[in-house]
Amino acid sequence: MSPIFRLGTAAAATLLLAGCASVNFDEAVQDTNSSTGTFTQGKLELGRTSQQQQARSKLSSELLATPLSQDDAVQLALANSPAVQTLLAQSWSDQASANQLGRIANPIFTFERVRSGTELDIGRMLSFGLLDLLTLPQRQVISRGQLAQARLQLSASVVDQVTQVRQAWVRAVAAQQTLHYAGQVAAAAQASAELARRMQQVGNFTKLQRARQQAFYADSTAQLASAQHAGTATREDLIRQLGLTDAQAAELKLPERLPDLPKEPRQASVVTSSAMQQRLDVQMARSQLDLAGKSQGLNLLNSVVDVELGVIRNTTFENNAQGHKTTARGYELGIRLPIFDWGSAQRGSMNAQSLAAANRYESTIRSASSQLRESYSAYRTAHDVARHYRDEIVPLRKTMAEENVLRYNGMLIGVFELLADTRDQIFSVTAAINAYQQFWLADAALAASMIGQPTATAVMARTGATGGAEAGH
Repeated sequence: MSPIFRLGTAAAATLLLAGCASVNFDEAVQDTNSSTGTFTQGKLELGRTSQQQQARSKLSSELLATPLSQDDAVQLALANSPAVQTLLAQSWSDQASANQLGRIANPIFTFERVRSGTELDIGRMLSFGLLDLLTLPQRQVISRGQLAQARLQLSASVVDQVTQVRQAWVRAVAAQQTLHYAGQVAAAAQASAELARRMQQVGNFTKLQRARQQAFYADSTAQLASAQHAGTATREDLIRQLGLTDAQAAELKLPERLPDLPKEPRQASVVTSSAMQQRLDVQMARSQLDLAGKSQGLNLLNSVVDVELGVIRNTTFENNAQGHKTTARGYELGIRLPIFDWGSAQRGSMNAQSLAAANRYESTIRSASSQLRESYSAYRTAHDVARHYRDEIVPLRKTMAEENVLRYNGMLIGVFELLADTRDQIFSVTAAINAYQQFWLADAALAASMIGQPTATAVMARTGATGGAEAGH
């Protein structure tokens, strides 16, 4: 065998080996389950077989059979939501595209048949990019880096998806609980307005006194309508996050109230020490910086020169009595000459990308601690406010209500004073519900910030805090 065809055989073997590597997406999902265990509880899975889909459908039915806790809502979303499955499938596609970078383009086989007089020429050439072959090891390193980055992006997307489910569940339960108390306020206001109407009829109430009670009833009716819509809107948002069908949505049952506060809040030292080691945004910025450096060296060579090698075998047949044939072997080397474009623009772009990646990494490092402190401040403030309502305001309102009942039984106050005190107590409970809601929203946001998804959750936490202040008034 000639040296030329030995080179062709070696090149073919290299191409074959380069094409054997494939993406193990199940392993990537398992890595995500491991790195985000507090979010997925190890339940993240891409359903590709009918057995997997049946198991997920069965699990969804079991979870919907009882009132849905927050952890069950996350598990239901992972098993049932088409959006989660879309996220996984897209990540699979991204990882496959990253894997493609570590492969060599298929060789080109050229065949020509030319007849000239009594001679027949048959030419065959197998050509491939010589530069692609020489840079294969470096491109495989870059490919592995992009695969790792795609896996980090998958983890980050899953954290964001789970955080949205957690916060949607908190809002839905809080809205349902608020609606219950809004109904009580409206009922008390209706009773007060009706009593005021009757007392005016018998001359024991002035027109102004009755108008005050009627105005309060009108306001409470409007607030009840708003609470009913908020209950519907937050429930439908949760349904969308869970990916429920119409039949499943009809089965959805939520707890009557939000969970109690934890015995102790998270400690700042624990949050800060663990978070900086596992934040996904820092890992992704570092991966982008590494890839920019590795890619720059590869693209620098490609911007200057491109070489293509072809192995040739030509056979000439003579159309005579002897039927002689002659075979010619050789190779062809194609080099793109950098005459018009020396790659300066491309190299400038690569330098800019590397500089941007370096500054992006530095910016992420500097922002990480600040974002975490902000999230922890929101969490701790919400915890202290909710605990204040639980330990101080609500018990005081309850004591006042009990004392007013005793005063009413002793005919020291009238029914309208008793109804007014009942309304104040219900308002305090509603404000406490909002405080609990803000705490659990901040808790979900802090959990996401600790692992490195602070942007969306911080915005949601601030929005929720604003809405809560407005609701309190």
